[in-house]
Amino acid sequence: MNKIRQLRIVGIAEGISFLVLLFIAMPLKYAAGFPLAVTIVGSIHGFLFIAYIIAMVRALLEHKWGIKKISGVFVAALIPFGTFILDRKLRQEEKI
Repeated sequence: MNKIRQLRIVGIAEGISFLVLLFIAMPLKYAAGFPLAVTIVGSIHGFLFIAYIIAMVRALLEHKWGIKKISGVFVAALIPFGTFILDRKLRQEEKI
């Protein structure tokens, strides 16, 4: 499996975990008084975020991406829905 495909897969998983953390776990913590949700989902998200960074570095090394590209890939992980938008762009690059 090439490195872009790996980054796309990890990016989708990381993006889903981020959305679950923001829109399910955090409301459960603050509205329902259930802080364990953030502990569990936050741990999973943290693991996936680190896996995303590793996949990003591996893709960078294989494809010799410039600073602008790698910055965009990194920032996508910090913005809700960012990895899903990035996935479209990476899908195009993967086909090349």
